[in-house]
Amino acid sequence: MLPTVSRGRSSSSASRANPMFPQYLRRIVKWQQMDVEYTFWQMLHLCTSPKVVYQHTKYHKQTKNQWARDDPAFVVICSLLLMVATLAYCAAYDHSAAHAVYVVISVLLFHFIITGAVMATCYWFLTNSYLREEAPSNSHVVEQRVEWLYAFDVHCNSFFPMFVLLYVIHYFLSPILVAHGFIPVLLSNFLFMVAASYYHYLNFLGYDVLPFLERTTFFLYPIGAVIVLSPILILSGFNPSRYFMNLYFSQRL
Repeated sequence: MLPTVSRGRSSSSASRANPMFPQYLRRIVKWQQMDVEYTFWQMLHLCTSPKVVYQHTKYHKQTKNQWARDDPAFVVICSLLLMVATLAYCAAYDHSAAHAVYVVISVLLFHFIITGAVMATCYWFLTNSYLREEAPSNSHVVEQRVEWLYAFDVHCNSFFPMFVLLYVIHYFLSPILVAHGFIPVLLSNFLFMVAASYYHYLNFLGYDVLPFLERTTFFLYPIGAVIVLSPILILSGFNPSRYFMNLYFSQRL
């Protein structure tokens, strides 16, 4: 979907937008057309200086006339890294190869792709329906809208640092985090709190960079809810690490 849509030309814009997603999908199986080096650069800076990544998003808009990536390399590499991390969990905690395949597929589909599609659709609808600045009716300013693929890009960008925290760092700390006692509960909740807060912070950066959106601080509100909820979970003795690990590896915990 193109980022700018003229009021009287929605049908022609839609016809131009249709080829974008199929072309994006076709490039998934064409590794030689993916910019892998730039993707790893983005992943690094999403963990260290995410504002730089979204500054480059502005450059992409100026050169490609769309906010969304036309290169699926980020999704492909993130999926591969998620599969490797899940296989590491299966090697340490699983009890059968068949169940390991189930865990890998379910984590990849539900934790990343399906959840990402749902989040992208919700935020795409929210931003276009309620947060977009409306051009005056007598104005010739081109109306701009959030692309669905860009909303999915924002989710992918926000997911990667959370992946590092909850799949990589969590893996090495898992013997401590899944143990019984107050310290594991405290550390586990703190790790999940940081991951969830950073996810929503990156969501905010992703939509705040769009000049035609207003009230984007809305995307920071979930951070407050996470901060308030975390002490309650700690005092109740809830351990999110044990809970999620039990969903897949209950026989080994």
